[in-house]
Amino acid sequence: MARRMPHGLKAYENSEFMSSPEARPLRILAEYLYPLNQFEKFDVESTIVFFGSSRIKSPAEIRKMKRALAKRKLSDLERKQLFNLETLSRYYREASQLAYRLTLWSKSLPRTSRKKRFVICSGGGSGIMEAANRGASLARGLSIGMNISIPLEQKPNRYITPSLCFDFNYFFMRKYWLMNPARALVIFPGGFGTMDELFELLTLVQTKKAQHPLPIVIYGLEYWKKLINFEVFVEWGMIAPEDLELIHLSDSVDDAFDYLTRNLLALSQT
Repeated sequence: MARRMPHGLKAYENSEFMSSPEARPLRILAEYLYPLNQFEKFDVESTIVFFGSSRIKSPAEIRKMKRALAKRKLSDLERKQLFNLETLSRYYREASQLAYRLTLWSKSLPRTSRKKRFVICSGGGSGIMEAANRGASLARGLSIGMNISIPLEQKPNRYITPSLCFDFNYFFMRKYWLMNPARALVIFPGGFGTMDELFELLTLVQTKKAQHPLPIVIYGLEYWKKLINFEVFVEWGMIAPEDLELIHLSDSVDDAFDYLTRNLLALSQT
């Protein structure tokens, strides 16, 4: 009777090995290759990336919260936080409106190839990210979400095009794909994560490490002017005066839309 040869498990089918420290380079490579494959499959050439807090709620969510809290006696801090959330909810609405208008504009551009230009992209979670994906979805455009696995689990929002919903383990690979196809950035109010992304991207543009010139809109004057005084960098000699020209401060959908479309068209003709 012929002896049966042992059949081993292929390395890439071995979940224990693929989850091990030794296989980390393979996991990193997968987080590079999978988005590349999907972008090629869906003919995505370039993106407009929206950054901002996952904690900002839509006006509808705020109304729901207020109804739920109506019978409770709130502390001074709770009233202040509710007031701030209600104030910030305008940015959810305006991020959605801006993404909607940019998507319609992008779809109206003459096509010289199959490639889709200026697809809306976000970090994939709730808040401003959801608003951006929602606006693009309402305009019947593609919508990209770059989700990240973190201890306080961030779930992908429901407005992302399913085949363009990515879940990253490595922040640096997520940042690569947020930045590499980007042709414009819109920075809405946010916390540590948004600040990290803003200053890393500004550094890449300032030092000419970005592959393309990037129009950068910092949206929400009431928030940002309290948080950062960009002129102080110049006063103390930490940046050159012309570095301030890397950003455009905006507080209206019309202004941001006009600035972005005007600059994107100009850059595409150079």
